[in-house]
Amino acid sequence: MSASEAAEIAEEEERRQRRAPWGVIALVLLTGLALIRNGSGEFDVGPPQPARAAAADSRSPAPAVPADVRPLPFSVPGRVRIPAIRVDAPMTPVGLDSDGWVAAPPPENPNLAGWFTGAVSPGEKGTAVVVGHVDNKQGPAVFYGLGALKKGNRVEVLRGDGKTAVFEIYGIEVFAKNDFPGDRVYRSKGVPELRVITCGGGFSQQHGYDGNVVVFARLTEIR
Repeated sequence: MSASEAAEIAEEEERRQRRAPWGVIALVLLTGLALIRNGSGEFDVGPPQPARAAAADSRSPAPAVPADVRPLPFSVPGRVRIPAIRVDAPMTPVGLDSDGWVAAPPPENPNLAGWFTGAVSPGEKGTAVVVGHVDNKQGPAVFYGLGALKKGNRVEVLRGDGKTAVFEIYGIEVFAKNDFPGDRVYRSKGVPELRVITCGGGFSQQHGYDGNVVVFARLTEIR
């Protein structure tokens, strides 16, 4: 290995450590922190909820990463598309809020998704996390239809390097916020995966939504 190659590897590792410090990831994994605690819940027809048949389980294993699809290097994502529910939204970086929860994009912009900077970028080896609101006081927001997705649907993430990482969905579930399986949702499986998360479950004026809808997907194509 040449000195220049070694320097490039060291520089990338330094960027990775700044981007996703172990302390942040460990906090999420160990405490099972969930997503957004708000949402208006003011509409007569609530957001769709995942069907039991859509759950990720051993009877329907995650799709294998094709042999010709290799993990991508880091690149800030710029847009997310989910054709099955007509999502086509810009993305903004988000971190943890002051209480240690994964933050959400500003609720004033209903068609805005967030990329959690405490994890990898979509397409890298590991589990990337994309979040967004289910609704606001004006109406449905970017991930209102998330619970209506089915296994085999696709999520496309357009990256800053010009590549599009295409993920195939293999599970959609709703988890109670007070019993959120952080290890299962966030931990890396050693291949490029994606989680798309929004609020869901029941709603009360006092506590907001009591759950999170989580989409499990794996990289199957690069365009």
